[in-house]
Amino acid sequence: MFNFGWGELVVIGIVALIAIGPKELPTVLRTLGQWMGKVRRMANEFQGQFQEALREAEFADLKKQADDLSSSVAEFSNIDPLADVQKDLEHSFEETPAVDADAPAADAVAAAEPAGDAASPAALPAPEPTPPLPEIEVPLPEPPAAVSTQDFTPAEAEPPPAKKKARKTAKKAEGDA
Repeated sequence: MFNFGWGELVVIGIVALIAIGPKELPTVLRTLGQWMGKVRRMANEFQGQFQEALREAEFADLKKQADDLSSSVAEFSNIDPLADVQKDLEHSFEETPAVDADAPAADAVAAAEPAGDAASPAALPAPEPTPPLPEIEVPLPEPPAAVSTQDFTPAEAEPPPAKKKARKTAKKAEGDA
């Protein structure tokens, strides 16, 4: 706050001791400390009120942004695809002109589309129906034979291979020789 060094504080202390006197100096210093405390409390209170006003202003801005965001989200949450499809269907049925049931299909297409373009589908002749495909008979493979209980009977126990026995006897014969 005030930029006092040690030298300046010593000079102020000596002047105060001479001007006030040693008897009154402690009470003067105590009173000065109390006044300094009051000034600091007032400054802190002012600073706190100022900070609170800033927080309220920021809070109001944040609240406005949150309200804007929630209104934007509310627009997206009111989506009803079935209602949109229903409206489209109703709209398409309203635009379709009435067709005479006794008139042939080509006349109905011509009545529904505007005339004037020679390459339009109404001007082209109707395609001939394609003949049905011939039926081809594919033979199915024979099913496998049925499973019987003989398929699950254990096989007869086979003796161990003769090779192992022959090796052991050959090693014994070599070892004895």
